[in-house]
Amino acid sequence: MIPIEEAQAAVLAACSPLTPVDSSCKQMTGRVLAQDVVASENVPWFANSAVDGFAVRMNDVQLVPVELRIVDTVAAGAEPKIAVSAGEAIRIMTGAPIPPGADAVVMVEDSEIVSPGIVRLTRAARPHEAIRDAGSDIMAGHTVFVAGTVLNAAGIGVLASVNARVVRAYPRARVALLSTGDELISDGSPLKIGQIRESNMTMLHSLIEATGCEVINLGVVRDDEVEIERVLREVVLRCDAVVTSGGVSMGDFDVIKAVLSRIATMNWMQMAIKPAKPFAFGQLTAADGRIVPVFGLPGNPVSSLISYELIARPALRKMMGHTRDLLRPPVRALLDSPIIRKLDGKVHYVRVFGSFENDGRLHVRDTGPQGSHQLAATAFANGLAYVVDGTGLDAGAEVDVYVIGDVLG
Repeated sequence: MIPIEEAQAAVLAACSPLTPVDSSCKQMTGRVLAQDVVASENVPWFANSAVDGFAVRMNDVQLVPVELRIVDTVAAGAEPKIAVSAGEAIRIMTGAPIPPGADAVVMVEDSEIVSPGIVRLTRAARPHEAIRDAGSDIMAGHTVFVAGTVLNAAGIGVLASVNARVVRAYPRARVALLSTGDELISDGSPLKIGQIRESNMTMLHSLIEATGCEVINLGVVRDDEVEIERVLREVVLRCDAVVTSGGVSMGDFDVIKAVLSRIATMNWMQMAIKPAKPFAFGQLTAADGRIVPVFGLPGNPVSSLISYELIARPALRKMMGHTRDLLRPPVRALLDSPIIRKLDGKVHYVRVFGSFENDGRLHVRDTGPQGSHQLAATAFANGLAYVVDGTGLDAGAEVDVYVIGDVLG
C-alpha cells in the first residue's frame, strides 16, 4: 500500500493545466483568469450623485434652513443642461451626472418643496457630500485582476463595469463519466436477483459539476470489451479527462480494467486509506494526439466519493488553472463523540457532521455506519475526519477535518 500523499502527488504531477481560451465574461463564474485584466476606463467614468436629492453650491447651504430656486432636474442617464449658480439647486437622481457648478448634494430627506420651483434645505452640506468621483471605484490603467484570480459573481460584474467583455481564462474541463456493469439498473425498472440500482454515476455527475467541470455523461456501458473500447476511443476526442467507476480492485478482472490495461498507460494503486483503498490513474492517447487523464474510482459508493474528493477533484482543479487549495485545507475540530477504529496500517476518513458552537470551535461527530457501501450516512456528512492508524479518538480530542459541505454556526 502507498500513502495517500504519494498517490496525490503522482496524479497531480501528471495533470497539466488546459490551454487558456478567450471567454465571455458572462461564462466566467468560478473560472480562473490566465491573463491580467487592466481597466480601460474609469468606474464610474463621470462624477455622479450617490443619493436622490438636490445638487447645490456648498456655500449656499452653510446656514440652514435656506431656500433655493430649482432650475432643472437631472435623471440617471441624462446629461445636465445647465450649471448651478448662486442661490440655485438642481433636482438630481441617484447615479445622475453632477451638474457644472455643483460641489455637494443634499439628500431629498433633508428638503421640503415650499412652493413651485422653490426648495427649502434643512441640513448644511459638507464639501463634496454625496458625490461619487470619476474613478472612485476603479481608475483607468489599474490592474483589476491578476492572472490566477478565481472569479465570483461580483468579479464578473467588475469585468462588465470596465468593459472587459472577453477575457483570457482556463476552460472548464470536459469530463467523460461512465460505468460498466450488466448488474446496474438505471431506468427505474423492478430489480431482479443480482441487480442493483445505479447510484455512483448520479453522485459523481453532481460532484464533477460542483468542481466546475462540464460532464459528458455516458451512463452505464454494458460489459462488452469491444463496446467499451469504442466508447472510450470516441469520447477522448471530445473530453479532457475520463472518470470511471468500478473495476479497479486487485482481484478484479472487470472488462473496464481489461480494456484500460490494453489501450491506456495505467497505474493500479492500493492506497493506505479506508475507505477507497483501490484507485487507478492513467493516461489515454487520443487519435488527435492529446494525452487524456483517466481516473478509475472504486465501485463501492462511499469509496468512489472519497477517492474523487481526495485525488480526482484536486487534479481536475489543477487542469482548470487553480493553483491554491487544490486539496481541501484541513480544519482543526473537536470531537463531540468518540471515534473507534482498529489498527490496520491505514488512515481512516470518517464521515462527520460539523457545526461551529458557542466556543467558536468547529465541533464534529460521526454520521453513522462507516461501511464503504453505506452511502446513506454519508448524505448527512459535511466533513471527512482524518483519523491516523490506531485505536481511535476519545470525545473531546482534536482532529483534522476536510470540510466538504456547508457548516453552520
